Amino acid sequence: MLHTAPASTPQSAPAPPVRFIAYDKFLDCVHCGLCLSACPTYIELGTEMDSPRGRVYLMKALEDGSLPVTSDVARHLDLCLGCRACETACPSGVHYGDLIEAARCFVEEHHRRSPLDRWRRRLITTVFPRPQLLRTLLLPLRLLDLMGMLAPLRRMSSTLAMLPPLGAWEPLAETVQACGPAQRRVGLLAGCVAQVLFAEVNRATVRVLARNGCAVTVPARQGCCGALHLHNGARPAALACARRNIDAFPAELSAIITNAAGCGAMLKEYGALLADDPVYAERARAFSAKVRDVTEYLVALPMVPPPGELHQRVTYHDACHLAHGQGIREAPRQLLRQIPGLVLVELPDSDTCCGSAGSYNLTEAAMARRLGERKVANIQSTGATVVAAANPGCSLQIQAGLRRAGAGTLVLHPVELLDRAYSQDSQRQ
Repeated sequence: MLHTAPASTPQSAPAPPVRFIAYDKFLDCVHCGLCLSACPTYIELGTEMDSPRGRVYLMKALEDGSLPVTSDVARHLDLCLGCRACETACPSGVHYGDLIEAARCFVEEHHRRSPLDRWRRRLITTVFPRPQLLRTLLLPLRLLDLMGMLAPLRRMSSTLAMLPPLGAWEPLAETVQACGPAQRRVGLLAGCVAQVLFAEVNRATVRVLARNGCAVTVPARQGCCGALHLHNGARPAALACARRNIDAFPAELSAIITNAAGCGAMLKEYGALLADDPVYAERARAFSAKVRDVTEYLVALPMVPPPGELHQRVTYHDACHLAHGQGIREAPRQLLRQIPGLVLVELPDSDTCCGSAGSYNLTEAAMARRLGERKVANIQSTGATVVAAANPGCSLQIQAGLRRAGAGTLVLHPVELLDRAYSQDSQRQ
C-alpha cells in the first residue's frame, strides 16, 4: 500500500540578527595583524580573542547572529581598554572605537551580568558623573587627609592609592575675565570627577587662558560628558549627557575647552552620536566643531611667553584619548618646551595605555595594575622628577603606581606646569 507522506509542518524562518552597527564597518578589517603589537591586552596576554583583530571577529559574529552573547564573549570585550591604539596602527582605517562602543551597548542589552558586576557598574555611572554626590562620599576621607591620617590607608588600599590630595573644593566662578582686553570668549568643561579631584587643574586652566586673552565661561548647568556611560554600554544616558551640555554652553562661544583627554574625545563625537536626532543633530555638529583640548587650543594662539623658569626634568605620557582618539601628540610637548628651564625627556612607549581607561582600573583591576606597573617602570627609566599627563584618569592611575613603587615623581597636567611658570612672574611683582 502506498503511503502518502504527511504534509510537513511549515518551519518558521530563523530570526534575523539584531543589528547594532552598520555591517560594512566590519569589512574594513582585513585581519592583517598590524594592530596586535599596539594592543595592551594582547601584549600582556598573547591571546587572539584579546586583540583588536580577534575582538572584531567576535563582534562581527555577534552582529550577523552566528554567535550568542556568552559570558566568555562578554569577558573578551570587557577586557578591551578602548584605548584605540589599534586605530593608529591600522592601515585600513578601521573605526574600532565605534565598533567596541556599539558592541558594549549590545552586550548590556542581551547579557545578564553577575549581581556584583551589575552593582559595581551601576555605582560607577551613578557616583562619578555627580560631583556633589562624589564630594559627599569623599568627605570622611578628606577629613582624614587634613589630619594626616590618609597616607597609611593609601598604602593598604589600591583604590585609595589613586586619590590625589583632597584639597579645596570651591567651585569656579561662572565667568572669568581675561587679563587685559578679551580677544576671545571660550567655555570650559569643568568635568565631573575632574572638578572634585583635580580642581587645581581647572583653576590653572582658567588662569592660563585668561593670561592669554580669553574670557572664560564655566556654565553652571553643564554636566558629565557622557563618556563613562557610553564606555559601560549605557548609550541612552550618554546621549542625555550630550544634550544637557549642548543646552548649557552658549552658542556664541568661539571654542569649548577641555583639559581631560577622555572628555574631549567624547565631546568631539557629539555630532556623530546625535546625527539622527532631529532636534539636536545640527547643534551637536556645531558644538563638536568648537571643542578643543586646552593644549591644542593654546599652541594655536599667539601665546604670551612664560616668564618664569622651572628647572624640572619632565617626561610626558600620551593619554590614549588625546593621542589615539584625537590625534593630538605634539601640542602638549610644544607647550612644555616653551617653559624656560624645563628639560623634556621622551617616555618609552609613551602612547601605550597606563591601564586607567575611564573606569577600567575599577572594573578590571588586575589587568590595569599590570599595565600601570609597565608604565611606571618606563617613567622611572627617564629619571624625570615630573610626569605630565593631560587626563585625570591617567593621573590617578600613574600616581597610584608611583606610590606603590615608592617613587617621589610628581604627576601634573601640562597646563599646571605652564601656570607655575606664569605665576612666578606675578610673585616677582
